[in-house]
Amino acid sequence: MNKYVERLYNGVVKENPTMVQFLGMCPTLAVTTSVINGIGMGLSTTAVLVLSNILISILRNIIPDKVRVPAFIVIVASFVTMVDLLMQGFTPSLYDSLGIYIPLIVVNCIILGRAEAYASKNPVLLSAFDGVGMGIGFTISLAIIGAIREILGAGQILGYQILPLAEDGGMGYTPITIFILAPGAFLVLALIVAIRNYYFIRKADAGKMAASDVEVVEIGCEACAMKDNCSGKTPEDAPAQSAENKEGVE
Repeated sequence: MNKYVERLYNGVVKENPTMVQFLGMCPTLAVTTSVINGIGMGLSTTAVLVLSNILISILRNIIPDKVRVPAFIVIVASFVTMVDLLMQGFTPSLYDSLGIYIPLIVVNCIILGRAEAYASKNPVLLSAFDGVGMGIGFTISLAIIGAIREILGAGQILGYQILPLAEDGGMGYTPITIFILAPGAFLVLALIVAIRNYYFIRKADAGKMAASDVEVVEIGCEACAMKDNCSGKTPEDAPAQSAENKEGVE
């Protein structure tokens, strides 16, 4: 796999910051009451993550080891301030919805963790792709959690009513309000992680079963009636065997 594609795959699937590493749980559980909030927080974090990774990678040989963490925080805080002001100016409604969680991106474990673990040790382009991968993985996770909570908690998606609400005792959907509260975030996150783990465990088990099938075939040769007259050559070895015979004739 191409090393740049591997960085994207790593952030989205293999080491997803939300579903695998359980980083950034504060915004994950607090702002995902709707899809819009989840996407807004995810994209804001992605922008800060990519920009900070790039700058930290550029300065990785200049920043002294003893002050690297304070330097990382200053760099991240600068980009967070820029994102905060841009959102306040261009998306005021989303800014009001996310509130204090935009400034708190400064102390998000995902950003500081990638700065320390990857950007400070790798080239600029790889660090940028690492930030993009982690940011996309974080955004997708928040969007999925927000969609489930919004549908179950309000019968809506992206602000559109998709499940008719029950009115005056009539037929319709009764919102499960716990899903737009804090406990609902834990329930949805646990459900998604359980489904993901189940899928990958089944996939791993299938790989083990395939490997065991090969072993059974190899052991089966011992019970073959033709084993005494078998050369042990496979169809793939036929060309090599022909070459050996030809050399013998010569």
